[in-house]
Amino acid sequence: MQWKILESKDIWERFLSEHSSGALFQSWLWGEVQNKSGTNIYRFGLIEKGKLLGIAQIVIVKSRRGSFLHVRHGPVFATQNQMLWKEFFRNATAFGKSVGAQFIRISPLIIGSEKHHMIFSSFGLIYSPIHEVDAERCWVLDIDKSEEEILAGMRKSTRYEIRHAQKMGVTVQISNSKESVRNFLELYRETSERHGFVAHRLIQEEFEVFSREDKAIILSGYYKGDCIAGAIILFYAGQAIYHHGASLKSNAPVSHLVQWHAILEAKKRGIKLYNFYGIAPDNKPNHPWRGITVFKKGFGGREINYIHSYDYILSPLYFFGYIVELIRKCVRGY
Repeated sequence: MQWKILESKDIWERFLSEHSSGALFQSWLWGEVQNKSGTNIYRFGLIEKGKLLGIAQIVIVKSRRGSFLHVRHGPVFATQNQMLWKEFFRNATAFGKSVGAQFIRISPLIIGSEKHHMIFSSFGLIYSPIHEVDAERCWVLDIDKSEEEILAGMRKSTRYEIRHAQKMGVTVQISNSKESVRNFLELYRETSERHGFVAHRLIQEEFEVFSREDKAIILSGYYKGDCIAGAIILFYAGQAIYHHGASLKSNAPVSHLVQWHAILEAKKRGIKLYNFYGIAPDNKPNHPWRGITVFKKGFGGREINYIHSYDYILSPLYFFGYIVELIRKCVRGY
């Protein structure tokens, strides 16, 4: 079985759409986001007798605690079996050691099952000591129904806030202009400072790459002439993804109307699934995402749970970083 660099976007995306269409961070476009930021990414394929059986888009993450290979939402295989995982780890280990990585972190977008846990345990993988990231627990809404049916499925208070915002004169603009990007980034900066969370990197690069193919929009909500709330929506693999949001304090429910307009825009594009992205677990009432989780669930929908990320250890130095990440997770309330 060959392990080689893949250079064809068409071949890559065709395989991804067939075997893990929602794996945003394995998409070719997400790789271009990384490239645009100056990060080197590596797109490997597992090939047997000319047939592509697996792909892995790998980023080398470097930090003060050491470096590791990160395979977000991947690797992706044509079928989940021991042989393909064995080939992946054999080749990824050789690559990781050649670049001085201490471990390999994977987070394939697959539903957690006893079979998958047994496969990972057989290779000696351990749970990553980080909180749930990359929407492994997400909230989705099926929107292949009428507007009236979607509204009827919402929490009563959410439906009220949407109509209340409309009566208050809240307006929502949809754009992909440079000005809208600047405005959103400023709003996002203010939001992160107010709530004390670490701001996502590469939002501008992400928007530029996806919007070039009409796969990203910014929605801006205005009340009395001021931009109060905004959202970046990505359109990928038949779903609309609420990937970033920002808002200021206001007595007008602007964010509710922004989300409603995002849902309507997705319906116009023929999309059937609206992905509100990551939410907090029900059993953690003090989780930092509790407030946004209540907001998202108010629109109706259902929860999807994917497998938590795993680490494949390459060096004993890994355990120093493990302890640091575990402590950080507890301190932050995750």
